[in-house]
Amino acid sequence: MKEVPIARDGSITRVALVVNTRSRTGSRAYNRALELLRGFGLPITSAHPLQDPTRLPETVQEAVDEGNDLVVVGGGDGTISSIVDMLAHREVPLGLLPLGTANDFARTLHVPTDLEQACRTIAHGKIVDIDLGLSGNNYYANRASIGLGASVAKAMSPALKKRIGALAYPVATIRAWFDHKPFFARLTFPDGDHEPQEYPSLMQISVANGRYYGGGQIAAQDSGIDDSTLDISVIRHGGYRELVTVARGFRNGNLLNTDQADFFRTRRVRVETTPKMPVNIDGELVAHTPQDLSVARNALHVIVPRTWVDGR
Repeated sequence: MKEVPIARDGSITRVALVVNTRSRTGSRAYNRALELLRGFGLPITSAHPLQDPTRLPETVQEAVDEGNDLVVVGGGDGTISSIVDMLAHREVPLGLLPLGTANDFARTLHVPTDLEQACRTIAHGKIVDIDLGLSGNNYYANRASIGLGASVAKAMSPALKKRIGALAYPVATIRAWFDHKPFFARLTFPDGDHEPQEYPSLMQISVANGRYYGGGQIAAQDSGIDDSTLDISVIRHGGYRELVTVARGFRNGNLLNTDQADFFRTRRVRVETTPKMPVNIDGELVAHTPQDLSVARNALHVIVPRTWVDGR
């Protein structure tokens, strides 16, 4: 953990800036971010405004291969999830500019959504190690989900997010709920810390690495992103009234106090479902069940405010 401001500690000599200009505020933020970061003393050696989000991973990989000491990435949670594979278990830290709709990863790290304050955080913050989730071979920052969460990802269009911002999450959830069908699931825990669990009729399985996801929902009251564990919520299928109860529980972190959900904290879990289900990883459907999920401890170096402690 560094205790000297990044811009003045002498270890950062080359900085790459990569901005997803298709993110909610990315197109307006790129030039301003470049100006601010240089003004705060960061040596920007390459800058990439990307209109094609599919180029994000290769661009970040190139920035690492070119010998940059820091990669600053601007975008939302989907942007971060798409590039963490390039930075996982590497010595190059991530600087975050939250330019998306929900910015749950930034919320977990206490990185301000105000652009100037986010740039100030990168210049004057500290580098810490945080965990990543691992679904099969795919790293993720916030959450993997099966069931309703995957349906929400399908219903969440870029146009909807640009039009109504964070309200897109409850709107997409309502749309997804009407199309949702209950499913059977079996959870097994390779470390033997929990007994195998079978559920005949589920709404959703959520496997959270970060504290926040889904537009500010809380994984658990004491969850953190550096606690070397995953927080698993299993939500039973129910009607509209039960959905409202679940939504309130997610928002205030009290889901575990309802009869609709079970909770497990573990390092590894295997999820099998009938029928075969898509897995939503930070807003992208990139896998299917059966799926092995685990925590990758201290996998990512990231810059956070100097006041940030304990992953919460």
